[in-house]
Amino acid sequence: MTTFEKVKFQTSRLILRPLQETDAPALLAIFSDEKVMQYWSTPPWNSIEIAEALIARDLKAMAAGGYIRLGIERAEDHILIGNCTLFDLDKQCRRAEIGYGMAHSAWGKGYMHEALSALLDFGFSELKLNRIEADIDPRNLASAKSLERLGFSREGYLRERWIVDGVVSDTALYGLLVSDWHDRLKSNAQ
Repeated sequence: MTTFEKVKFQTSRLILRPLQETDAPALLAIFSDEKVMQYWSTPPWNSIEIAEALIARDLKAMAAGGYIRLGIERAEDHILIGNCTLFDLDKQCRRAEIGYGMAHSAWGKGYMHEALSALLDFGFSELKLNRIEADIDPRNLASAKSLERLGFSREGYLRERWIVDGVVSDTALYGLLVSDWHDRLKSNAQ
């Protein structure tokens, strides 16, 4: 059985690591921000208990190999600026979904691209995934741009899929195949 509680990556500017109980205040600060949660499938967080419950669930799920969620920490100052997740792991089909969120103050600096590149590489190389999918609000143009920059293709559109605090929104579905990922790596190396 694959477990994820010890998975950790370092990129040029980031440390991706399992969340810790001490991360709850930083998570609350990130996910209580209406700008961050504008296109999310849940309303902004309103209590530290939500962050604490997420961390507790993550610790159990990662030890059991259920999914992987890593905090995104800036290496220069060790501040937690977001998280990224591979979830709905389907071993038979070698497929998973990716999710991510980042503090508004860290937007536009390439951090998410750097973090997701490391997570995707782990998914394709270590977990031997064939396909990784993403489900985003199509109004979230920055997220769409991030996915496309990573090599994802928009593959579908689901109308009125989410209702959050009475607001109805659509979904854009994106997919990335391991063959697309390897082709992208080859072309970037040239």
